[in-house]
Amino acid sequence: MKTPSLTLYAGLTALALVLGGCASGTKLDTPVPVETRGTGGAGAGGAGSGSAGAGGSAGSAGQSGVASVDLNKSGNNAANANLPRIVYFDYDSFVVKDEFRNVVDANARMLAADRTRRMSLEGHTDERGGREYNLALGQKRAEAVARAMTLLGAAENQLEAVSFGMERPAATGHDEAAWAMNRRVELNAK
Repeated sequence: MKTPSLTLYAGLTALALVLGGCASGTKLDTPVPVETRGTGGAGAGGAGSGSAGAGGSAGSAGQSGVASVDLNKSGNNAANANLPRIVYFDYDSFVVKDEFRNVVDANARMLAADRTRRMSLEGHTDERGGREYNLALGQKRAEAVARAMTLLGAAENQLEAVSFGMERPAATGHDEAAWAMNRRVELNAK
């Protein structure tokens, strides 16, 4: 009787060690972080102050600068052209903030409704930090938005996450307002 329970115990211990050994201190593949607390940081203020410089598609409804979307018209191409296409991030973060959940959701629904559509998710950072670090952070931001969109119905093959790091700023300047505009993911139809 002791042999099966000992074997079971040894097997579970080996499994725990294997899974524990796969853990890494680098948090590149963490689950999609979504902020659920109230926001009011620099990313929210920056979203409405210069969205025209970032492509003009964020709209100007409300304090966050995110336009409201009528999801009942998601199959309409005119409505799809008006979807907000920018998700802003806090400093040194790739957490998709709660205030941009509607941007991610609306675009995911649009892709789920038409499986032939494709979208490029372009991750950007502000000018602070080294080039390699910013490229990695921009990629993590783009991948976080992609994971959130796939959880909401978009197919993985419809999305391409790329990083431009600090190479394509939406706003020039060396202050928090400019940096807040540059910490973003742009959702561009292909």
